[in-house]
Amino acid sequence: MKVWFITGASRGFGALMTKDALAAGDAVVATARNPKTITEQFGDHPNLLAVALDVTNEGQAKEATTAAVARFGRIDVLANNAGYGLLGAVEEATAEEIEKIYATNVFGLLKVTRAVLPYMRRQRSGHILNFSSIGGYYGFPGWGIYGSTKFAVEGLSESLATEVEPFGIKVTIIEPGFFRTDFLHDNSLAISPASIPDYVGTPAGNMRDFAASANHAQPGNPAKLTAGIIEMVNAANPPLRMPFGRDTVAKIEEEHANVEKELAQWRQLAVSTDFEQTA
Repeated sequence: MKVWFITGASRGFGALMTKDALAAGDAVVATARNPKTITEQFGDHPNLLAVALDVTNEGQAKEATTAAVARFGRIDVLANNAGYGLLGAVEEATAEEIEKIYATNVFGLLKVTRAVLPYMRRQRSGHILNFSSIGGYYGFPGWGIYGSTKFAVEGLSESLATEVEPFGIKVTIIEPGFFRTDFLHDNSLAISPASIPDYVGTPAGNMRDFAASANHAQPGNPAKLTAGIIEMVNAANPPLRMPFGRDTVAKIEEEHANVEKELAQWRQLAVSTDFEQTA
């Protein structure tokens, strides 16, 4: 039996992971700002502990991990799922909007991870799942600020994986594409109210219309994603990056091709900046 610690467990991927893990016979510490939203969904399950957690609150993160270990004795899988989106051109986002999304998507993830890691190091085992996005691998117009938080998650996760490997701890970056959750709904997505006229009709401006039309019409099946996460977590050698969705795979392949093409074009200038080597 694995013990899961899931942030943002009241809805979306978090709720589905909670459901799948419990169905697999695992224990789940399901966290949300209001834990009643979890107990209302899953009832009084012997393998479930619903805990209040605002990931931006470091004290709460430590209290939640302490409660998890007190109840189940260990934490085997940390799923850093809590987060939200921000839609708007980089220039349109306010400083307040930027600081707020970083507080949750980046600093909140770090606060929970730093609270859990001492227990995993003590165990000499564990698996950290950090939810990124295809927007953390490929920069979409209109999603620059949100994507930058996910690029940050990708970078810190890659370094973290090498740091904790000696302790038997694994790290996987989860990279969903567009899945049919509430991500594009107003309870998961903030939209910068400052719409600059110059961006109307540009890729950034058009993304606002696309997001509205794509809400609850995305191609990805959330239940299949979380089932895939359960399968991946039980694998002997899970990947550092786990993309989900045909759209994600296509964008990764496109990005790789573009990088290779640009590197070939500018390779000579790139390597010309070293000191000359002497024999």
